[in-house]
Amino acid sequence: MPANFFWYDLVTTDTKAAAKFYGDVVGWTYEDTSQPGNAYGLFKVGDAGVAGLMPFPEGMKGHPGWNGYIAVEDVDESAGRIVELGGAIHRGPIEVPGIIRFAVASDPQGAVFIVAKGLAVWPARELPVGTPGTVGWRELFTTDWKSDFKFYATLFGWTLAEAHDMGDAGIYQLFAAGGPPIGGMMNRPSVMPMSWWNYYINVEAIDAAMARIGKAGGQVKMGPMQVPGGQWIVQAQDPQGAFFALVALKR
Repeated sequence: MPANFFWYDLVTTDTKAAAKFYGDVVGWTYEDTSQPGNAYGLFKVGDAGVAGLMPFPEGMKGHPGWNGYIAVEDVDESAGRIVELGGAIHRGPIEVPGIIRFAVASDPQGAVFIVAKGLAVWPARELPVGTPGTVGWRELFTTDWKSDFKFYATLFGWTLAEAHDMGDAGIYQLFAAGGPPIGGMMNRPSVMPMSWWNYYINVEAIDAAMARIGKAGGQVKMGPMQVPGGQWIVQAQDPQGAFFALVALKR
């Protein structure tokens, strides 16, 4: 079975402010699950964890941002293959005993992602597809999507799905991991300084969510926009500077 995304977390400069912002905008509750030497918390929908929140690790600097975790059977083997295929390992492999083993990586064009294997005896409860507060789409902006797709296809077994001609913006290529499409790839516009993954959180209605973004101190960067399939999207930035996106079935 092709590897798929199974977790997401936000690394930021102010976890308290971020917890409040996403609670206000998305409706998440927050639970601090920190352990000695490992500050970490959970964003939750009901009693189900859907994403994580953490400060920058000590001695590490960077721009606040969301990361996606891709499930693999052997983190160390996957880390080696990433390097062989032209990517890079930036941190790890690291193990949080009884919880997860992971490595922070980037593809050959610089977009960051995480390969991981859950170690918990009881896996996290999965919510139905489309549930508000869960991640509903993943999007890669890169220098050359065709080259990057070969990297991910070789590493994870992903396959091509539909392609949409976006005119001057180029081709928007959907990809799948053993089922319906789970995301899209496209060449990034010149105004984007680097390749990166963007993640879309499901909400009930896009206009109301946009209003909540502004009220909570975030900025809408693009949208609202209707995409093939009829869904509505908006791309935004939280008060600490992390980019994120929202998707809804209705405006």
